[in-house]
Amino acid sequence: MSIGIVRSNVASEVGTTASTVKVVGKHVYGNLYGCDERVLSSVDELMRIVIEAARIGNMTLLDVKAWRIGVGVSVVAIVLESHITIHTWPEYAFATVDVYSCGEHTDPERAFEYIVKELRARKVEVGRASRSLVGE
Repeated sequence: MSIGIVRSNVASEVGTTASTVKVVGKHVYGNLYGCDERVLSSVDELMRIVIEAARIGNMTLLDVKAWRIGVGVSVVAIVLESHITIHTWPEYAFATVDVYSCGEHTDPERAFEYIVKELRARKVEVGRASRSLVGE
């Protein structure tokens, strides 16, 4: 099943050339619906997913923490380049995901796509923001 995640280019998003971007910041975030409730309620599985997403996104993992909040789970991965978060509501088969990274070498799109696949989301609302610093 295709969920229609589209890759974007930070330089084209800000309407400039890559040579004028001083700091590359890429932010991909979304709401995931119809996810696998078993995965959404598993601290160990969500931590594994975030660790692998950091690897796939070419990010340097520094630490991962998780908290059970009711039946849901919140997982925060601190990466050298910024962070990855997943917050879940298994009772609604719903999760929010945030992947933010700095540096041309990272690929938050790929990390986000991996998380979507692993949570088995049936519907995804995805947003993207350039968090780059553009200069002359």
